[in-house]
Amino acid sequence: MTGTPESQQGSTPIPPEFPPVVYLPLAEHTDTPEEAVVELRRTRDGRMALMAYSAMDRLKYCCGEQQPWMVLPTAYLDQIQQVQPFDLVLLDVIIPEEHRHGSATS
Repeated sequence: MTGTPESQQGSTPIPPEFPPVVYLPLAEHTDTPEEAVVELRRTRDGRMALMAYSAMDRLKYCCGEQQPWMVLPTAYLDQIQQVQPFDLVLLDVIIPEEHRHGSATS
């Protein structure tokens, strides 16, 4: 995921134009990075997606003010992949209001 060959098992290459750090939505607030659980989302075609945001203001705009988050160097996405496997990374995707943290239906 960090520019390594696609043939490397368990690794999804990250495009070279990806930002050096990303903001990742978390399932819940935590004060301990080791306890952080990245929030993955299932796509319409059944794949598991890691949502990543290129800046804090984009995360808040796309996910809402209630969204727990952490910042992480992009190079560490390989480690997330090992613990919480995902099929693709989506950058700066807007989450519909009804699927955001703190919404009436979440």
